[in-house]
Amino acid sequence: MCNAEHQPDGPQLGTIRRSFLRNTGLVSLGAAVASIAGGATASAAPLPTTRTQSAQSAGARPDPTNPRFTLVVMPDTQYMFDGESIHPEPIKASFRYILDHTRDENIVFMSHLGDLTQNGQQPEFDAISEAFTLLDNGPIGYSVLAGNHDINSSTGDQRGTSPYLGAFGPQRFRHAPTFGGASPDGYNTYHVFQAAGREWLVLALDWRLSPAGFAWARDVIKQHPKTPVILTTHEIVYADNPGDPAQLSDYGKQLWDGLIASNDQIFLTLNGHFWPPARTTLKNNAGNEVHLHITNYQNRYYGGAAMIRLYHFDLARNTIDVQTFSPWILDRSEERLNELERQEIELTSDQDYFSIPIDFTQRFSGFAPVPPRPARPAQQMLIPGTVAYWRFDGTGRQGPLPDTVRISDLSGNGNDLTKVSVPGSPANALSWSTEFHPDQPGHGSIFFTGHQNPLQGAYLQTGPNAPLNKAMFSSGYTVEAFFKLPADWNPDNDAWAALLSRWGMSSESKKTSGDPQEPIATLSLSGGAELQWCIYPLNLTGSVTNWGHYLPLNAWWHVAVVNDGHHTTMYVDGCPVVRNPSTESTGITTLGRPWMLGGYEYGGTINQILHGYLGDVRIVNRALPTSKFMRS
Repeated sequence: MCNAEHQPDGPQLGTIRRSFLRNTGLVSLGAAVASIAGGATASAAPLPTTRTQSAQSAGARPDPTNPRFTLVVMPDTQYMFDGESIHPEPIKASFRYILDHTRDENIVFMSHLGDLTQNGQQPEFDAISEAFTLLDNGPIGYSVLAGNHDINSSTGDQRGTSPYLGAFGPQRFRHAPTFGGASPDGYNTYHVFQAAGREWLVLALDWRLSPAGFAWARDVIKQHPKTPVILTTHEIVYADNPGDPAQLSDYGKQLWDGLIASNDQIFLTLNGHFWPPARTTLKNNAGNEVHLHITNYQNRYYGGAAMIRLYHFDLARNTIDVQTFSPWILDRSEERLNELERQEIELTSDQDYFSIPIDFTQRFSGFAPVPPRPARPAQQMLIPGTVAYWRFDGTGRQGPLPDTVRISDLSGNGNDLTKVSVPGSPANALSWSTEFHPDQPGHGSIFFTGHQNPLQGAYLQTGPNAPLNKAMFSSGYTVEAFFKLPADWNPDNDAWAALLSRWGMSSESKKTSGDPQEPIATLSLSGGAELQWCIYPLNLTGSVTNWGHYLPLNAWWHVAVVNDGHHTTMYVDGCPVVRNPSTESTGITTLGRPWMLGGYEYGGTINQILHGYLGDVRIVNRALPTSKFMRS
């Protein structure tokens, strides 16, 4: 925090405090800095010449392929390294936490946000430099940067030598595998780490960038054109009061206009300097979100007690979960905690404990698009036991499906499909589409525009003599389909349509339990957009139903229903659902009548037609493992 030595104890909020800090020269080093600015050579504490793992962290390296990983952030630690008041224990406790939890938290990197020391003096840097040797000997990389208290705050990155540069200049990182390089002045560095199967870049920028510093940062990004960038520096955003959204400081505006807004790769910025903690989201020149966070706890008990923030990246959930706590206080025994320490163990305000939704693939698509999975030949999908396989890609397939269309069963078994329209339905009730699930073998689908009130639409149906009509699957089966419900799907009018269904009522098949008018087999969607596989098996007089869960609209899904001759399991995107009955279920009852795609019959007549997209559909006469699903 700038000029904090002139402030009363405790947090000082409001415009007057913030304006003073932003508008003064922010010089906190006084006459003691004059010799540094004048070019005095600083000596650093002894540094290791190689990075060797300590016994504590041996074998605890992060997993670079795990889609879940953690970035640790440490803000201003200046009050613990203030003249004769040197208290390295909290920061060492935080470093030990990082080492001890590298594996279970998959910690990949640590970034300090500046103001390591209060006065920028050699003894202060000697002490904090020694503390950082814990990380020098550990399995992960880290970055540091100069805050206004670490150097002469009236200077920029061309200031020359300083105790900061002697302790944390480029020479410190020369053996670190994550170290990418430094600007010629040594005050700006970049670091590259591997996580979630890709490369990530951290820019650690000086308190004040010179034109040369801006040019260097832009060049680093240019040299890594497909790498997401996390920008760290001491000052970008601030907030006047707790709970206020963050806003750009005057210098933050310079960074935004001169670097951040025009470089789409920068998706997250982290800074300290001001308090209270805050965050905001701004749109860059590409129209994409940039998350800007300020974190600083020096105004709290024990100078913040070396609080750390854990940014838990979860690319599987498209989320960053953030938590803030002090390992030093956390490690203390309950009986030794004083009243203030109990309040500081973990911070849980919505500025300190929160989650950020980020669709990482979409957010990074402008500079690192994920190439679509190539289409796979139909022949590759014809595994042993394939009874029927339909797909809807191919040249010339555009616009409405003509009434005379014939969609071949690519298995070669003769289960071809023809179009059936409800009288009075528009010609485009069934259309070719270029949309498809990203893991779908065929790059195409058909779009059904069915509705129930009034009933309209068109569906596809096997011929009267198709072999599939008589199939009973007594030894087991696997039914698969790719599908998407559009954003305007309405349960009042679109519920209980089927992806796949079979003609024939349960009463006609001599089944005495259940609804006598419902079909003997159907893969439908409830009013809650839940999948339902309801069949009348050969061994029972009633039906057996597998239920899925709510599926968000306007998203592609894969469903597989697998029966091993005894029990049936439904999978959504390769994951088993919870409501899979333990009931013994063998085969599927048949009356020798056609199967439908997109159509559902009730009481012997067509009752509902799908409103949605349907991609590849495959039926196999045996149970398949998930590794053999079409999405694999």
